[in-house]
Amino acid sequence: MEVNMKIENLRSMMEKKGISAYIIPTADPHQSEYVADYFKSREWMSGFTGSAGSLVISMDRALLWTDGRYFLQAEKELEGSEIELMKMGTKDVPNYSQWLRDNLNSGQTIGFHGQVFAESSAKDLENQLKGKDIGFISDFDLVGDIWHDRPSMPKEEVIIHEKVYAGLEAKEKISKVREIMKGKGASYFLIGSLDDIAWLYNIRGKDIAYSPVAISYGLVSLEKAYIFIDKDKINTQVEDHLRANGIELLAYEEITELLATIKEGNTIILDENRINRELYKAIPKVVNLINEVDITTTLKGIKNQVEIENQRNAYLKDGAALVKFLAWLDRSIGKIEIDEISVADKLKTFRKKQDLFQEPSFETISAYGPNAAMAHYRATTDDYSVLEAKGLYLIDSGGQYIDGTTDITRTIALGDLTEEEKTDFTLTLKGHINLIKTRFLEGTTGFQLDILSRQPLWNQGLDYKHGTGHGIGFFLNVHEGPHRIASVYNNVPLEKGMVMSIEPGIYKDGKHGIRIENIVVVNEDISTESGNFLSFEVLSYVPIDLNCIDVSLLNQEEVTWLNNYHREVYSKLADYLNEEEKTWLQDKTRSI
Repeated sequence: MEVNMKIENLRSMMEKKGISAYIIPTADPHQSEYVADYFKSREWMSGFTGSAGSLVISMDRALLWTDGRYFLQAEKELEGSEIELMKMGTKDVPNYSQWLRDNLNSGQTIGFHGQVFAESSAKDLENQLKGKDIGFISDFDLVGDIWHDRPSMPKEEVIIHEKVYAGLEAKEKISKVREIMKGKGASYFLIGSLDDIAWLYNIRGKDIAYSPVAISYGLVSLEKAYIFIDKDKINTQVEDHLRANGIELLAYEEITELLATIKEGNTIILDENRINRELYKAIPKVVNLINEVDITTTLKGIKNQVEIENQRNAYLKDGAALVKFLAWLDRSIGKIEIDEISVADKLKTFRKKQDLFQEPSFETISAYGPNAAMAHYRATTDDYSVLEAKGLYLIDSGGQYIDGTTDITRTIALGDLTEEEKTDFTLTLKGHINLIKTRFLEGTTGFQLDILSRQPLWNQGLDYKHGTGHGIGFFLNVHEGPHRIASVYNNVPLEKGMVMSIEPGIYKDGKHGIRIENIVVVNEDISTESGNFLSFEVLSYVPIDLNCIDVSLLNQEEVTWLNNYHREVYSKLADYLNEEEKTWLQDKTRSI
């Protein structure tokens, strides 16, 4: 069914239900960043495949909101449909709540599916339209009504994430949660976030591609802990694990029944950003609520020493796979035909050979030349480029290993480069080094540090439309909170044990895209009379392409950092490589 026909069919359903505008978010009941195929309603309706966006269908307009990472991609994928692109964050572009406020009349009704709409989003929408006599209906999955070949719900079995990797038993984590609950005067902690549930209960799943989580809900009281999940996913071994850690197994649908039994006077901690409207409505109105970031999100964001040591090991294996891949690409470019899809597949074969590898941690961004100007470009079998022995190639990829989650981006020269390409690469590198080598006072947030990576670009009138760094899970989601480095305000201080990316970039439409990404862990550095200072320890070791650098633009401190980093790359990875690969790496990590 073509996009415009889907929109026409949806409007017929809207008319029957008395709905004037229908909102389709990119979401599942757990507000996951990436969702199972069953929940890809926005993608199915619009044809836009990016991981973020909201679609609004009214009786005479269809509009898609997405952020700067996807502007170029969305323009391309929406072409030929009636859907208009609304570029979030750009001048004079309202958000969809403002658009609805300005374009709907009193007495009209907005619809959305409450099961996949965060309670916080529902409240924000209602507040934006307050005083305008607009009705809201959250009971209908109208996309589901017309999506006749919808994929089925995932059924993969859950596995245990052993203490040798996790560092703590599930019951130890639950005990920590209960201590925090007591301090807040709470009787219950309701969890909708899938990676939080997986972390707390030391389980992993395969319900969402690239994210080892299982669709479920969690509820912790001061006496009991529950998991609500499709019981067909739980084998005897996992059931024994849950029982041994004091976790009661209930069916996924039973969550609303249990919530309804909570009596007056009790207090539930929850995060309205991760709890859907339908589940929120199941909580009795006489129950007190504390709305804040999930307790587990904060605990999970600070890795213990066992997790960090495992992560270090995962990044060495991953670095070795990348070096083997880059050496192969260097030997092969211009000699055999290679395209964006086949080259990404080749990298996956190198990762698969590494111990404890499970799957990629996200869909590889394999982008040659101008394609890389789309920060989250995706090559498809219908639309891809062949790599040539010239210009820049960007590959952003990662792996899910039982002992860690990896993420790394390298931009490399496939042949001769222009002066502009070298200049932009070097400016990106300067921003990367400027941030990664910094020492900062305890209590500093990523929001405060973000300027360090952008300053060399700003000096030349350049910028990038994405965050500089995101938290990374431990055999969990590749993007993890609560911490981040971005120009968007975030009040979470960076703490010892937080693992995160540093990834500035430059993107020029029709020319090239450049990004350099390493993963770091926050460590204690020095203590002085001014306070305690922290710094970043690099976890990812893969050479930065010297052929892309205009050395005249680097100062001595930057040259020293790069040479020291490359010495570490060779030292840490040489034992994983054969002689030919060692020789290649030795050249790629030479001092400049």
